[in-house]
Amino acid sequence: MLFKGFARKGTLALSSIVLALSLAACGTQTESQPNQGAAPSDGKTAPAPEGLKGEIKIDGSSTVFPISQAVAEEFMKKHKDVKITVGESGSSNGVKKLLAGEIHIADMSKKFKPEELEELKAKQNTEAVEMPIALDGVTVVVNKKNTFAKEMTVEELKKIWSKDSQVKKWSDVRPEWPDKEIKLYGPGTASGTFEFFTEAINGKAKESRSDYTPSEDDNVLVKGVQGDEFAMGYFGFSYYKANEATLNAVAIKKDANSPAVAPTKETIENMTYAPLSRYLYVYPTKKAIAEPHIKEFLKYYNSEEGAKMVEAVDYIRLPQDVINKNLEALK
Repeated sequence: MLFKGFARKGTLALSSIVLALSLAACGTQTESQPNQGAAPSDGKTAPAPEGLKGEIKIDGSSTVFPISQAVAEEFMKKHKDVKITVGESGSSNGVKKLLAGEIHIADMSKKFKPEELEELKAKQNTEAVEMPIALDGVTVVVNKKNTFAKEMTVEELKKIWSKDSQVKKWSDVRPEWPDKEIKLYGPGTASGTFEFFTEAINGKAKESRSDYTPSEDDNVLVKGVQGDEFAMGYFGFSYYKANEATLNAVAIKKDANSPAVAPTKETIENMTYAPLSRYLYVYPTKKAIAEPHIKEFLKYYNSEEGAKMVEAVDYIRLPQDVINKNLEALK
């Protein structure tokens, strides 16, 4: 039953599912420590209220989707009368739906903009609470048969993805590379990953060449690169890890004289995988947090069990001090 949505989408390895199942069995033993940060004023850790009931609607980033879906399925197993739906329409659409009052929590692979926060106050008379929930590295990938593009500089990536790019073939990047057309796959313009990548690589958010195959569904991008020997794409680290048998990750060099750094849990955690390491977020509204079943879901999201599920879907857990700040915001 656990993660069956992921099984259909093909984003989890069997080992991750087994790990998550084992976590479910021991969840009651692991929640007490992180939830100390959300303790009531008497200093004692409060258990989840009995009889939680209600609906929670989440939508936004396809990158964050695997984490929220995993946590949601486990939470619903513990609280049978709470119904949680998780969508993946892209970070920008998550913002729009939160502004319209259509969802309670926005999954985001980018930060809310100040003007969006002001609009939320004006439209919904509430505020969004920023909660980092994992670390990620936007991963540049090529087909498994591609043995030449093992590493690239930021400048070479910019040459390929910039708004006015003239690159059509791999040999346009480096003369010694094949005289073959590059088929490009990337997130759609509603994606926070698109916004982050274009700012980090091209120097300006949302400024990119448009002659590539876009999708808000990362699995579409995965399949596109899998199906073409000379393809290239980019998306969240988790989707690469789930498909690394058929994809190669490109190591990134800041410049020609810098070492090439591949995306790994270690290089993302210490931010040496630069400039493509980043935080992932959930944004509940204060109005939503006031509802007991949503507050408890977010406490569970920030529990030790939640952190282990972040790792189970191949993202990187946050330092405990960041989690404690999230829990403090839920008091």
